[in-house]
Amino acid sequence: MKITIEGADQAFAEKLVALAAAHDAELTVTTVDTNWTVDRAERYLRNLTAGARRFAEMVILDGNGYIDADQLRSTIGKLNGPTVALSRAIPRGVREGWWPEGISAPISPVWDPDNPSWHKNIAYQMDQENVLVFRDALARLSVAPAPSWGGDDVPSALDLPAGWAAGDDVPRALFDDPGQEPR
Repeated sequence: MKITIEGADQAFAEKLVALAAAHDAELTVTTVDTNWTVDRAERYLRNLTAGARRFAEMVILDGNGYIDADQLRSTIGKLNGPTVALSRAIPRGVREGWWPEGISAPISPVWDPDNPSWHKNIAYQMDQENVLVFRDALARLSVAPAPSWGGDDVPSALDLPAGWAAGDDVPRALFDDPGQEPR
């Protein structure tokens, strides 16, 4: 008998292996690490829209893992866009192979317990172990070099093309003599 189980947590896998060994069964258990790492968190944050990233930063830094929805609304405005971007980032990361299927969303809504039928979120939260991981990821992002748009190695969109001079309507390269007037 051969049994294969994928995606089991470590405790379950150990118990199952012990049970299978007691019955002389061959067992293969593949565990998948669905915990957030700093690399995964950094990739997650990099691929969010600006509003969603600000939302995440507020949950992580300002709220230390828990922030009132009204505080988010006062800074960001409507939360529809950022929350949609946050929720779409997880399946996109699975499709792209950035993290395994089954990884939990790092930020989750908190509903009003006194009014469970009306699902207006009163807050957003993140597990404390993930707060530390995401803080490290944000620190990495803040010291990461910015893209060199317009630097010496990348031309700016405002730079004149080679062979053109400022104020010209036609490129100088079309003339034999650079001082020659257009014909």
